[in-house]
Amino acid sequence: MRATFNVYRVLATVVGISIIILIFVALPLNELHRVNPAWLPVGSSAQQFGDDINKYLGTAHGFIYIAFVFVAFALSRMARWSLPFTAVSLVCGTIPFLSFWAEMRAIRQVKGVLAEREGTPATAHSNR
Repeated sequence: MRATFNVYRVLATVVGISIIILIFVALPLNELHRVNPAWLPVGSSAQQFGDDINKYLGTAHGFIYIAFVFVAFALSRMARWSLPFTAVSLVCGTIPFLSFWAEMRAIRQVKGVLAEREGTPATAHSNR
């Protein structure tokens, strides 16, 4: 379970950072011309940069999110999360910034399960 837990932590962080970049950097750069064409004209270097971020990071984010869902679901079964806890953890992975709250919530829960299985206090694992 520890290996799955570590993969979950990495994927959750990458998914959280990539969705923030997509929504708060790439999307405005790529689509701001629709609000006022003079700001970032279609074909400008900034608009093209936003389009490239959307194209490449957006595709990568989609694949990484699919991997995240599979790993999170596997971890949820290993750690015996309730269905509501699992659903909240998966759905929050789609919302910028809230994904980090869900990740911390899941980390606390899994660290407690690991500590219980290893027979050590949960606080002993807080820095791992």
